[in-house]
Amino acid sequence: MPKETIVETDVLVLGGGVAGCTTAIKAREQGLNVTLVDKAYVGKSGTTAAAGMRFSVFNPDFGDDYDETFKMITEGSGYLNDRVWTEICIKESWSAYETLASWGVEFPVENKKEGVFVPKHKVDSPFASARIIRRGVPPPLRRQAEKVGVKIMDRITVTDLLMQDGRVVGAVGFPLTSLDSIVYKAKATVLCTGSWSLRTVGAETHNMTGDGQAMAYRVGAELTGGDMHSSHHGSADYPSWRGGRAARAIYRRFIDAEGKEIPYGFEVGPAVDIAFHEGRGPIYHDLDAATDEEIERVWQRQQNSDGMESARIGYDPRKRGKYKISGGQDCTVGAGLWPADTNCATTIPGLFAAGDALSIRSAAFGGLPSGTIMGTRAAKGAAEYISKIGKLVVDEAEIARVKKIMFEPAKRKGGFSPNWVTQLLLNTMVPYYVLLIQHGDRLQA
Repeated sequence: MPKETIVETDVLVLGGGVAGCTTAIKAREQGLNVTLVDKAYVGKSGTTAAAGMRFSVFNPDFGDDYDETFKMITEGSGYLNDRVWTEICIKESWSAYETLASWGVEFPVENKKEGVFVPKHKVDSPFASARIIRRGVPPPLRRQAEKVGVKIMDRITVTDLLMQDGRVVGAVGFPLTSLDSIVYKAKATVLCTGSWSLRTVGAETHNMTGDGQAMAYRVGAELTGGDMHSSHHGSADYPSWRGGRAARAIYRRFIDAEGKEIPYGFEVGPAVDIAFHEGRGPIYHDLDAATDEEIERVWQRQQNSDGMESARIGYDPRKRGKYKISGGQDCTVGAGLWPADTNCATTIPGLFAAGDALSIRSAAFGGLPSGTIMGTRAAKGAAEYISKIGKLVVDEAEIARVKKIMFEPAKRKGGFSPNWVTQLLLNTMVPYYVLLIQHGDRLQA
């Protein structure tokens, strides 16, 4: 007989990446009881673990120019960014860096002359950035959360939010190992479940499933930013593998079949896809043109980013060469909840969101800085909200209703498999020029 477990908490945080851990830690530091739930394992899973390039910071003491930085982010978003959140992410990025450093996140030195920070304009940015170690950010966050007393529950699939009198009062889920139910009764719920991605052909993305956005949408929350796509490019020989990405991100010289360079200002963007679309392929990542200093920079960054993945396919940038790449893959969709204020409230009372689950429409200053910033603000927003509400009441009928929905698929003998649904979506959204290369008319909706 399946059993039911009731967990009562002040703040329920769903998702254990940088945004979720920051929210949980900051809320706990304010004296609130906090429960952090992840469908995998906090400290090892999610896109925070995959982050391996840099932590962008804005600091006037480094000579960073605010107007230049704001202009780059705004133009890069096609002028669709949330300008308020752009300013927040720029100005609070240094504080976010100090926060993570104080929790034990390592920012390695790869160039003794430069120290921790890559100087602005050294690669492509009008601001400095600290190097990070891939898979190195989440473990210190878990340790800090445990240190301050956050209750962590791993390997729990949360499926639906609980509603009471028009506000969110918790959620329901089940362990990955059984069909027991877990009912979370919470005064405030914060979704830090990440972005979501349509798995295109050859893409390496598979864990951004949109759970949080889906459950929020079902209770009436507003979403935005669904047309904010990005395209990472892979090796044509190993299109589903991450190896070589650090090199392509650090040294951005791409040439077409005739040897003409493709202007390419950032790690992700449509320029290379457009070149493919114009019939200029094959496209190559050209390391033959790099200086010795540039090659050394690429090599050092690769060691702390995708060194293991690159080694497995025999990719060594020190050998130079021209590497054929694939385009139109790995589309990360930026759809998230609409921010009702700058403390990460959504359009549904009692529900907050942070990190990629909250859409600020390409205003972010990088995933790790913005996740830390939004987590800090979400904790503040949740604390303020809790201070204004009365006693938490969750109707038993609501719990029964949501549990019935959650377990209904387990009763079916047939239906549509996730793979079939995904295939139908791919049939509509692929080829890449439907998904990635957009026309201005689509923005008129």
